[in-house]
Amino acid sequence: MKRVFLQISTMTRLVVFILTMLLMMGGFIKVPGTVVASDRQSEAIPAEDYALYDQVVTSKFLTSATQSVVIERMTRLRLSPDQEGATTIGAFHEQDYFGSKLPADLIQEFIVVNRQPSRLERQFHFAAGYRFATDGRLEEPEVSLPPYGWGLGVAGQAPPQTSEAVPWPRARPIQAPSVLNRLAFSRVARGLRNDHALLYVDVLRPDGTGAGFLVWYRRQGRSWVLFDTEVAWTIQSQLEPEEGPLLAP
Repeated sequence: MKRVFLQISTMTRLVVFILTMLLMMGGFIKVPGTVVASDRQSEAIPAEDYALYDQVVTSKFLTSATQSVVIERMTRLRLSPDQEGATTIGAFHEQDYFGSKLPADLIQEFIVVNRQPSRLERQFHFAAGYRFATDGRLEEPEVSLPPYGWGLGVAGQAPPQTSEAVPWPRARPIQAPSVLNRLAFSRVARGLRNDHALLYVDVLRPDGTGAGFLVWYRRQGRSWVLFDTEVAWTIQSQLEPEEGPLLAP
């Protein structure tokens, strides 16, 4: 009888030990399909995405006068300054971006990758120095990297640098300032077949004027080509023409 009691006691301790270990491990067990989105948000921005950032900066914002660019450190989640929280599929349908021609899987991926902000790193390679800003304050000293080192096209070729400022509706371009202040980017979304890509970029100046753009890329061979751009919003100066021209980036 004593031997039986010892056997039962040993089994009880073993069961308690197993249950305790399972409870301790519970926080580390991942149920398939429940944390995919959060895992994706915590990933670092892929190096190849910076090539698309570089391309839109060079082709849409840089001028021959630009010497320095200020970039928001954390990525954008919304598509307009007055939008609260991350963007949604409903916002895409409501605004009818690109005439509803964006592939559905590309829109879905854009929503997923832009649910949480991500940290941009020192991997830009455009033809100007740059520095990051967080909460309205400039960070480390200006970064200056070789502009056309990789990823901007065939054999590392960069798109041609424009000599004109970004066109704005009803704005009269003047000589561009030497500092572009400031740009903000979303995460880059890619279609299921990796043949389409979509990103958001905006420029918001200290005087409160600015604009936001959705940029649609298509893959051609080994290169990404800027296919189309949609203006998501604009904020313009209220100055009358006789008081001076509207500034352009």
